[in-house]
Amino acid sequence: MLSILRKEITGFFSSLTGYIVIIVFLFANSLIMWIMPGQWNVLDSGYAGLDTLFIISPWLFLFLVPAVTMRMFAEEKRLGTLELLLSRPLSEGSVIYGKFFAAVALVLISLLPCIVFFISVWILGETPGNLDHGGTAGSFIGLFFLAAIYTSIGLFASSITDNQVIAFILAIVLCFFLWTGFDYLSTMPLLSKADEFIVRLGINDHYRSLSRGVIDSRDIAYYIFVVILFNEATRVSLLSRNWKKAKA
Repeated sequence: MLSILRKEITGFFSSLTGYIVIIVFLFANSLIMWIMPGQWNVLDSGYAGLDTLFIISPWLFLFLVPAVTMRMFAEEKRLGTLELLLSRPLSEGSVIYGKFFAAVALVLISLLPCIVFFISVWILGETPGNLDHGGTAGSFIGLFFLAAIYTSIGLFASSITDNQVIAFILAIVLCFFLWTGFDYLSTMPLLSKADEFIVRLGINDHYRSLSRGVIDSRDIAYYIFVVILFNEATRVSLLSRNWKKAKA
């Protein structure tokens, strides 16, 4: 797994992929938080907080994470190198989790420079340092786990097609549904009696909980469960290729 992890991280930064993801993420957040006028601008709002970062980032990751993962299996399948990769003394799980942790590491690297935003808001406050530290820490943890779920979904989408564009679009659709779809479903009249349960099935509810600074083991367990679910679905997708070849 470590060999796959190193290979993927090296691949990110030997091409433009890693740099583009980090630059776009930081530039978009900086533009909205500090330059564009409006309610999201920290200077215009008159409130020293990082709410804008934690509201905008999930939507940016919705596109950036699938852009990272779309090639991971689709490109291998298109070039015919997936069979070569799987023929090595590596299990499907090692390949999947090696790619998974590499993509998550890239997202984590993109989050690290956001410390500059934290320091800036810390200094700009009427009372320097008057921030909700618990909520800020919880939001960063929520963003990290959110990106992990997006990554596992992106890998699954990439594993079922050899077309990167299709993998990209499918990953966005699945991520968007898990992010907001259950919230919309809960508002349907026929599902009104189970609205709280349905909302809890989506990512957004657990992300909001962490953003309040409440590190609940149920929220962490939810994130881990969804990550494992999609990674195992990716494993089944890869194994199904062998089954089809065996039948042929």
